Amino acid sequence: MKVYKSFDQIDHDIKILKLQQQIDEETLKLSISDVKSSFSPVSLIAGSLGAIVQKAIVVKTVNKLLGIKKVKVKNVED
Repeated sequence: MKVYKSFDQIDHDIKILKLQQQIDEETLKLSISDVKSSFSPVSLIAGSLGAIVQKAIVVKTVNKLLGIKKVKVKNVED
């Protein structure tokens, strides 16, 4: 527990606490704004397409490195 020796010290700490509260409120507003923008339909679609393209590139690269090729199966009738 802090012991104050004057009202000026108390006023100083109150000002600091009020400023910290304002900073926290603005930080919260920015965080909410960031969350809203990250869940917009455009960003969700872009993120999904980006993930699909990235996986396709990885699969293609791994197949080339391992020498795996697609094999077409033909039905041979008697």
